[in-house]
Amino acid sequence: MGRGRGDPIMSQKIEIAMPDEVLLGLRKSPQEFASDLRLAAAVKWYETGMVSQEKAAEIAGLNRAEFLAALARFSVSPFQETAEEILLAAREVES
Repeated sequence: MGRGRGDPIMSQKIEIAMPDEVLLGLRKSPQEFASDLRLAAAVKWYETGMVSQEKAAEIAGLNRAEFLAALARFSVSPFQETAEEILLAAREVES
């Protein structure tokens, strides 16, 4: 059953064991590392088409505009379709 307006958003806490050397080497706090990891996962899942832009932004804890800026930083297109796919779809509509 879907959520209605005003229903609380359910979330899960996930723990990942990470050697201290990784955080020290990256010069990140555990919170910064977790935030970076969420963003990297969201960008990759969006890039591969596993999630929508809206869902990826939610996973990353960003709004859509912030997520679009993050895509640019990762050199990932905000469009899930290639130029060829868009042209093919346009040709199909014309015929």
